[in-house]
This record gives sequence, C-alpha cells and structure tokens, in this order.
Amino acid sequence: MAAQKASSATGALGEQFFAGPPQEKLAPLGGGEPHEVGSVGALIFDMDGTMIDSMPWHARAWIEFARRHGIEMDVADMLRRTTGRTGAECINELFQRDIEASEAWALMAEKEHIYRELFTPVFAEVAGFKAFAGQAAARGLKLGVGSAGDRHNIAFAMARLGMQPAPHAVVGGDEGLPGKPEPAIFLETARRMGIAAAACIVFEDAPFGIEAARRAGMRAVAVCTSHSAKELSGPHVIASVRNYNELINNNFLGRLHAATA
Repeated sequence: MAAQKASSATGALGEQFFAGPPQEKLAPLGGGEPHEVGSVGALIFDMDGTMIDSMPWHARAWIEFARRHGIEMDVADMLRRTTGRTGAECINELFQRDIEASEAWALMAEKEHIYRELFTPVFAEVAGFKAFAGQAAARGLKLGVGSAGDRHNIAFAMARLGMQPAPHAVVGGDEGLPGKPEPAIFLETARRMGIAAAACIVFEDAPFGIEAARRAGMRAVAVCTSHSAKELSGPHVIASVRNYNELINNNFLGRLHAATA
C-alpha cells in the first residue's frame, strides 16, 4: 500500500504550515540573537531529532517494519506525515485505517523494538545537547521533555544520555494525549513543571512540533537536524541552529538572560 503524498495543512489561526517538507536540506549556520522574548522559566525539548540524533534510525526501522508486513511505503512521506504524532496515530497513518488502540500500540512496539536495535550500537546525542542542557539548568531554568515517543523509547534515550540534572518533567506519547501538532504534550510538560506556557521555550526539529509550540503559546528554537530553518520558521521561532554547539558558541543562554532581565 503506497503512502499518500503529504500536503499543507491549516493552523489554528488560519495560516498554512507544511505537514512534511523535504528532509534533505539543512539550515545554514544559525543561532542568532533571541528576539521578542519575555520572562523565561523553562526549556522544553522534543526528543527524537532534537535531543538525540535518531531520525535516520527511525526511518530505517519503518522500512524494515513495512517490509515485514508486506507494505509498500515511501519512508520520506511517512516521516513527513507522522513525525511528532503518537505511536497509535502513526500506525493508523501507515495502514490508512483506524486500528483498535491495543493492536496499534502492539504494532508500534514492534517497530520501536526494531528502531532501538538499530540505534543502540551508534547511539548519539544531537551535538552539544547535554552540555547546553547542563548550562541551562545551572542558570536556574527548568528542563522538560515533551515527546511523542513512548515510555520505552524515552527510557532508552534517558538511560544512554545520563542527563545531570534529570529533567523536571517528562511527558510521552503513550499517556493518552493527542500528538503534535496539537499542543497537549507541551502544555502538560509545562503544567508538571509549574511554569506558564508563555514562559517556556520549545526546542523542536519537526514542522508538527514547531506548530504545536505555536498553538501552546510558547516560543521555539528550530533544531535543524533534518529540516531547513525555512521549513521550521514561524513568528514564534527565536533561533534556528543545526546543533547545540552553535547555541553555546553564540552565548544563546547569556543573551537570553540579558534580553529577559
């Protein structure tokens, strides 16, 4: 079964955002000075493609999963339509029908097992992530994780990252919340940290996640590991970078503090 072509969708305020731009382009070096920022109390990180450099391995896992199930799939199109959505939502997209929740999650567990087997030998963070997160925590910012990944993928990533300090809140895609571009995952992360949405900055690598941040009333930093800065743009996006070393080298946190003091 061939996947359908991605198309643009309309956001809550009527403007278009792209549900799946091409993934081959990287942004130019970014990390410009933050603009139009107010008080900041927390940073919320998406996980796949934002904290860890996992998206190529998710793509390979989808290819292998589809092969095992005899499904024809355009993996780039599949990623465009599903990155940021929950596991059950992804399975419904792939099979193009509504599947009972327990069956959908069982199928997704199979795919995620393949992913973890593939990624384990080459596990890597997005360059500079842990150092940047540590610096943010040292400045008194709360850290949250808002991912559509399930608890097993989150545990897999957190065990290998060994973040110190650990995030103040972690929200996953198997907790009954709708996936991105709906804002629920980010809003719940902020709620658990006790931080107002407007005081949170989201770090995201995918169009659905950038849109979810906008719908949540949060600012965003585009992490361009698989999309260009243009593809992750928006009025709420305050910086676009390839990795966290750019933010560190450009003193993003220091200038963020100065801008909000």
